[in-house]
Amino acid sequence: MRQGSSGRGGRPRADAAEGEGHATPEPNAGARRAQHSETTRIEAFSDGVFAIAITLLIIEIKVPPEGTLPPGGLPAALLHLWPSYLGFTMSFTTIGIMWANHHNIFKLVGRADPLFIALNTLLLMCISVLPFPTGVLAEYVRIPEEQKAAALFYGGWLTFTACVFCSLWFYASRWGRLLSERADPAIVRSITARFLPGPALYLAATLLALWSVKASLLVHAGLAVLYLLPDILPGLRSARARRA
Repeated sequence: MRQGSSGRGGRPRADAAEGEGHATPEPNAGARRAQHSETTRIEAFSDGVFAIAITLLIIEIKVPPEGTLPPGGLPAALLHLWPSYLGFTMSFTTIGIMWANHHNIFKLVGRADPLFIALNTLLLMCISVLPFPTGVLAEYVRIPEEQKAAALFYGGWLTFTACVFCSLWFYASRWGRLLSERADPAIVRSITARFLPGPALYLAATLLALWSVKASLLVHAGLAVLYLLPDILPGLRSARARRA
């Protein structure tokens, strides 16, 4: 007996049509994919800038010229480069932490608008310039008459960078303007609480150079550790939980 309402294999065409209806994408699915692609492109470009900036830091550490070695020879010349090692370590750690926090932000950001892109571009400019104040600090921190200016310049740029970084996050997160629908409000509040005092802390560390350059650099190093710990501790807790 012929079944006019059936498709191939005897399955009713109505059921097949119903199955096809279930496969129909949501009306906003295309827009979500476009937004995700846009934020992915922004993050990928940003990762490239972070990688280049963090690599350029090593260029500020110069190999001692063969014909200008001090009486102690090469070991003494290498020890004489300690300001370069210090500047490299501090700036490498700072850029690395900013990259990690930038990555965490983009886990929560679901879309971008022109102002967000502009703020992100300004942040990348700050990161790209950081090797320069790092080189100035390494070159002049040993000169008593110039070390204060070098520390203020270095700290001032870090403070400005922290302000831009916070502006990027606060603009994206305020009223959930650009956040993904899946963003956890508790995580958003936690990130905001961590970032909020950042500019003031960096400014205080910078102004401390007016009194003591060594104290200022120590506080800057402490701030790097302070902002690094919240990213390390959750991973340590997770590893302990897995071993248990």
